[in-house]
Amino acid sequence: MPAPRRTLVSLALVAVAAVGGVLGAQWLGSALRDPLCEFRAADRVQTMSPEQSANASTISLISVQRGLPPRAASIAIATAIQESKLQNLTYGDADSLGLFQQRPSQGWGTEEQILDPVYSTGQFYDALVQVEGWQDEPINDVAQTVQRSAYPRAYADHEWEGRVMASALTGETRAALGCRLDDPDGPGDPSALAAELGSLGLAASADGNVVTVQAEGSAWAVAGWATTRAEQRQITRVSTDGRSWRRDEEPMNWHDDGAASQGVVQIELSG
Repeated sequence: MPAPRRTLVSLALVAVAAVGGVLGAQWLGSALRDPLCEFRAADRVQTMSPEQSANASTISLISVQRGLPPRAASIAIATAIQESKLQNLTYGDADSLGLFQQRPSQGWGTEEQILDPVYSTGQFYDALVQVEGWQDEPINDVAQTVQRSAYPRAYADHEWEGRVMASALTGETRAALGCRLDDPDGPGDPSALAAELGSLGLAASADGNVVTVQAEGSAWAVAGWATTRAEQRQITRVSTDGRSWRRDEEPMNWHDDGAASQGVVQIELSG
């Protein structure tokens, strides 16, 4: 190939590589900025989308409200990861639905009931506590007894994910989760948030754009629940026990700032 032509081809390849590099960098930057939540416990880190995290926090908070140990939430979260990837599915094998792929034909409830995460989680725990030795037997075996799955060993694949997330979400490991989110896209609704907390059996009141929850014994579980719902509810700050999660400042960490006393959770929404 003549030298001038070789030079032109080389320049063209450099240009293509440069464009590819720019596009690749843009894609990588976008991926790194995608909203996600991170859970840390036992020297492990687990990441999930805000939707998955919010469903996991519902599962965890209900276990705490029922007075169950963190192991219950570990089993339930591992089960929901296997069954639905922590998504409230409107479809599944045969007539399976929801987070746990429960079936109306097997007596779990109506379609409408099963698609309510609070209801379906309650049904799971009702069945769980009837399993003899559920607090000590392998998580996979307990989950299989509840679910009667066609894949009886699959729950073991998600045991550590369930353990890490449950530890962070129940408050067994405190200040162990964070969510990196886009800026709020509108104002929040404090009254609706207070009503949702009330439906979970929590005393919550709205004053301006702040919701205060009296949560003695479950404050960190409530704080985790609120943090994972920040995207849905336009939440900008969650505080308890002298620490705060801030949506706009190092959102993977909690900040020591003296805000909100022990047993109280304050949730600030976008105005």
